[in-house]
Amino acid sequence: MLPGFQPQVGRVVRVGDRTPVRVRQTEHVSISYDLTPPAGGSCPRIGLLGTGPWAHRTHAPALAAHQGSEFAGVWGRRPEAAAELAEQYGVKVYEDPDALFADCDVAAFALPPDVQAPLAVRAAAAGCHLLLDKPVATTVGQARAVVDAADAAGVASVVFLTLRFAEPAAGWVAEQAARSGWFTAAAHWLGAVHGPDGPPSAYAGSPWRKAKGGLWDVGPHALSVLIPVLGDVTAVTAARGPSDVVQLALRHTSGAASTATLSLAAPRAAAGVGLELRGAEGVFALPDWGDVPGAYGRAVDALLESARTGVPDPRDAAFGARLTEILAEAEARLEGGAA
Repeated sequence: MLPGFQPQVGRVVRVGDRTPVRVRQTEHVSISYDLTPPAGGSCPRIGLLGTGPWAHRTHAPALAAHQGSEFAGVWGRRPEAAAELAEQYGVKVYEDPDALFADCDVAAFALPPDVQAPLAVRAAAAGCHLLLDKPVATTVGQARAVVDAADAAGVASVVFLTLRFAEPAAGWVAEQAARSGWFTAAAHWLGAVHGPDGPPSAYAGSPWRKAKGGLWDVGPHALSVLIPVLGDVTAVTAARGPSDVVQLALRHTSGAASTATLSLAAPRAAAGVGLELRGAEGVFALPDWGDVPGAYGRAVDALLESARTGVPDPRDAAFGARLTEILAEAEARLEGGAA
């Protein structure tokens, strides 16, 4: 860690007290880092891992604009792409991720999930707080390894789930979570990344999105809203539709039922995002949102606050691991022919 950021010994709050019970957590005493700079001191240094369209459009501009931290450098699997992105923002290019971890207080990830997970374990072991992308991983084992690594190192973590940080959607989720008497909910996230018509998407060349489809790419978004409002998922049913469409039917701890229709291959005229909640207090629809780089900046704020206080954020790696558990169960049902 950089000079000026003093380690503080404190008890880490049990994540299991407020996140799904199947994400194993152990209460322990650990080191957490207060990232509040002293007067005249330097800001927390954040290193970015990843150089794809998401990094160019969201992560890098948000990190460069963030007032409470320093965008320190970039590492990528393609050195020429990392050099180009680093030059654009006037930051250091790293040839080795471990060198980035040694120089930085926070590791921000814009990588495919199963590349992200093992690197996040290494980053945590090096003492870096983790700003993760969704999904944390596409296997339960890898996702839990990230949680265990962060827990063992006493570092903070936040998963950038767009609807939990972009306004007014994030505020709407908090308002609905305070209500009770929910009966049912219906979500859809129909992207046209691999759609049959229209111009090619900037994300169409992503191998992991092509392989895993809408279930894994946009499923975390839907679940990130349904769970805080309706409660943890207690039962999952999954069925396939046309192209890569997956339909989920879920039961929640509140007793409410929900559905989610997910795809990355919708025709452009059919693409869109929506979520509707119905209950004793009425019908409530998810509002539109914008400014995704601004939302990413709020995720940085949340991570730094968690690192400063030692209080886990509700959108941390443990929550991300729970999303992976649910999606893996849905995938297993699809592969097994269950519906």
